[in-house]
Amino acid sequence: MLLTPVLPFPFISVPRNFQNLKSPSFFLIRSSSSPSMDTNPQPKKVAVCGGGVIGVCTAYFLSKNGASVTLIEQSSVACAASGKAGGFLALDWCDGGPVASLARASFNLHRSLAQELNGSESYGYRPLTTLSVSVTESSSSSSLSSSSSSSIRTGPIPSWVDGPAKSPRTIGSTDSTAQVHPEMFTKTLLSKAMEDYGVELVIGKVERVEMAEGKTRGVVLEDGREIGAEAVVLALGPWSKRFSVLGSLFRVYGIKAHSIVLEPKEANKITPHALFLTYYPAQGGKPMDPEVYPRPTGEVYICGMSAQAEVPDDPEQITPVPESINALKRVATTVSSHLVEGEAAVKAEQACILPCSEDDVPIIGEVPGFKGCYVATGHSCWGILNGPATGAAMAELVLDGHASIVDLSRFDPGRFASALKK
Repeated sequence: MLLTPVLPFPFISVPRNFQNLKSPSFFLIRSSSSPSMDTNPQPKKVAVCGGGVIGVCTAYFLSKNGASVTLIEQSSVACAASGKAGGFLALDWCDGGPVASLARASFNLHRSLAQELNGSESYGYRPLTTLSVSVTESSSSSSLSSSSSSSIRTGPIPSWVDGPAKSPRTIGSTDSTAQVHPEMFTKTLLSKAMEDYGVELVIGKVERVEMAEGKTRGVVLEDGREIGAEAVVLALGPWSKRFSVLGSLFRVYGIKAHSIVLEPKEANKITPHALFLTYYPAQGGKPMDPEVYPRPTGEVYICGMSAQAEVPDDPEQITPVPESINALKRVATTVSSHLVEGEAAVKAEQACILPCSEDDVPIIGEVPGFKGCYVATGHSCWGILNGPATGAAMAELVLDGHASIVDLSRFDPGRFASALKK
């Protein structure tokens, strides 16, 4: 099919004789001038691009509120950061910053979604206590024994943390911190949206957004498939820069974070305590800040070793750096005898790329100059936490023209357009 570009951005184009195209059945464009025989308004057609937590939450709340939603994912649902993140949730850790209202609203939405979807059983939602702990790695190849570490054990350190931990401090209670299994959460939410609210999942790579008469008309996939929509939401994480209209407006870069997932033999001895460590390596140097999250599935998730990285075209091409994985294994061995080799199986060694904006604030709103085209990205390490409120606010913005659950003005992508004019 021939397409004639009408804008200086290759991802947006308008076809010749747009109204007369013999398009496949899934390319559905309604003409606003055509009279309807149905007195009931037709549901608004929305294409959501990106099958991570932000895209899935947006599709869920759009469809729950009456929209006809097609979710488009290049590879598989939750295949990137949304499937490999820690899933830690905090009510007030963003207080005092621009994300405070979004985080609080989303933490509470997580709680209500867990009640609605039986989250404790379906995706491992649970409140938990969160501790800050200092750990110094032993110079020997093995971790300190329980007897040698017991002399420095103070405060609320759980019994399974039997390595050289000290200076414990409670930084989150069961009222203010919680967790989900991010992949299970994302897939459970999508299953609900598909089964109850009619969301359609399409696997394909979005090539561009179609525009006609200044309005969004749908998307075209790399294989030529066309999906009609009155609104398009680009929830593509670090892959947002692939679209030149977004890349020319703002920069989204990637932080590569590593993690391992362990399955201890005595999982019943691991209590629900999230650990934020100040970790001093045996060889000296700058302390690290790994995090340890026991999960109700019996797994223990350990993450850290983050650095800025290039974003590959395919999420499946993201591979961990062996040195970073080995460092996390040393953390596990030092923290607990339950996590040493032989006592815990390694279920996953992985890495993901977190999307970050140039001003460290999420980008949520309508793209300036492109009516009906929206973006939601740049959530950094708080994507799982802020997914529900972002999705709910985006649904309100698309369907009602404004968001009430959260004031989105601070996240408006137009802030970058204003900066470019100065």
